[in-house]
Amino acid sequence: MSDKIHVYQSIARALCDHGTGTMFGLMGDANLFLVDHFVRDCGGRFVPVAHEGSSVLMALAYAHVSGQVGVATVTHGPALTNCMTALTEGARGHIPMVLLAGDTPVINPRHLQGIDQRELVKATGAGFEQLRAPETAGRDVARAFYRARVERRPVVLNMPADFMWTEITHDCRVLDVFTTPGGVAEGDTLDEAIGMIASARRPLILAGAGATGARDKLIRLADRLEAPLATTLKAKGLFSGHPYNMDIFGTLSTPAAYDLIAKADCIVCFGTGLHDFTTDRGKLMRDKRIVQVDIEPTAIGGGTHPDAALLADAGLTAETIVYWLDEAEIAPSGFTRELDTETLRAHPTPPMRTNEGYIGYVPTLERLEQALPKDRILVTDGGRFMTEVWCRISAPDPQSFVVTANFGSIGLGLQEAIGAGLAAPDRPVVLFTGDGGFMMGGLNEFNTAVRLGLDLIVIVANDSAYGAEHIQFLDRQMDPGLTQFDWPSFAEVATSLGGLGIEVRSPGDLDAALAAIAARDRPVLVDLRLDPNDVPRMRI
Repeated sequence: MSDKIHVYQSIARALCDHGTGTMFGLMGDANLFLVDHFVRDCGGRFVPVAHEGSSVLMALAYAHVSGQVGVATVTHGPALTNCMTALTEGARGHIPMVLLAGDTPVINPRHLQGIDQRELVKATGAGFEQLRAPETAGRDVARAFYRARVERRPVVLNMPADFMWTEITHDCRVLDVFTTPGGVAEGDTLDEAIGMIASARRPLILAGAGATGARDKLIRLADRLEAPLATTLKAKGLFSGHPYNMDIFGTLSTPAAYDLIAKADCIVCFGTGLHDFTTDRGKLMRDKRIVQVDIEPTAIGGGTHPDAALLADAGLTAETIVYWLDEAEIAPSGFTRELDTETLRAHPTPPMRTNEGYIGYVPTLERLEQALPKDRILVTDGGRFMTEVWCRISAPDPQSFVVTANFGSIGLGLQEAIGAGLAAPDRPVVLFTGDGGFMMGGLNEFNTAVRLGLDLIVIVANDSAYGAEHIQFLDRQMDPGLTQFDWPSFAEVATSLGGLGIEVRSPGDLDAALAAIAARDRPVLVDLRLDPNDVPRMRI
């Protein structure tokens, strides 16, 4: 009996060798037999999508929520070009995933769907790995997984279609790797950093996505210093429940938190690249000592030049700082004793007029915050409406919060909500999206959520316009008519696709929608009809 198998079988087995149980994708000439073997012979789960880019987005969210490497597959040519925005989103978000992309036969360089995949992928910021020969298939898969983990970005594995039926001996060697490198900070720079922190009278601890695993150690440091805690948007929820948690730092801060940041004289930053929105384009970092701790070299000095930079592990560094503060018997700063915790996390309600036929946006968000399931996974699309969601709708922890705004795109939310739901099937997923985003990317995948039987609640903020552009026309006293759209009824569309759609134009409609959410037995879509002239401005 021969121990030879085909290349497509070897690739499928290599996925199993890496613990992959779920793969997203769309089948075509170059990957259909791989998918079939993964499901029928390897016991894997394949989630078919309506658009190739959706497979990448679902895999990204699956990776974020599960902590595993996400996996997707598409065929060649236009299938891969359809993934460019999604790959860029993943690369900008530093999310590890592998995309198995079929390629046209090597033997036919003039194939209709032939493209230079390497150059295409390079433009997105994702990594590219070539299936070098039929005999190296398993090892090339292992290399793609290794790079995805270590480089923390999507890696595309190119698979020529004419390799698939070649018989080989399966050879997959999983490259085990310690994925959170970074040691204990030491030396003169550490001494300088501790000196800045010890002498600060109003220190503040800021944590980003790169420090979410160090929650308890950062809290210990903050308590030792009597310093308030804050997070970037991506680390939202990290310090939930702590009395001196001021929530999001930057342009999304509450007025009280923004004022508090202005008073701080030293900001100790863990795992954040200090994006312009975090620093309010540098305004919040002026006249302060900045200590930056990160395991990622490119995060240091990218936006703000720190006074002391430590390329080290967040948790170990926080422990080290506490140790030396104790050794030197440094007194706490007392900064938290000055705080008014009642206003620290309170976002004011902006003045709004509610015209007939429309529901008020901010009051509706406040009711949804109380009524939506507490154990939710929160997913947000991009666009005009999301800044208020980020400020007013809570997430249990950073792993339960999926932001699809790494590339500033709209139309990515529903696809990532599906991936998040499959990563945590015992928890409800709540997606907030705009009408433009839902039409762009949600409409074609809502039925996918229905087919999968997901516990999904979609809130569509519908002002029948592209709102960010609409407000720019109004600001210049110009006609915004070109930004407005006569969309179909999203509620009716959701129902026709197998879910339950509810339109909300009044407080009474909202009561009915909340009751339907509580009694849901299928994906629910709530269509909030909003006045395009009466929506809070973006806060970024």
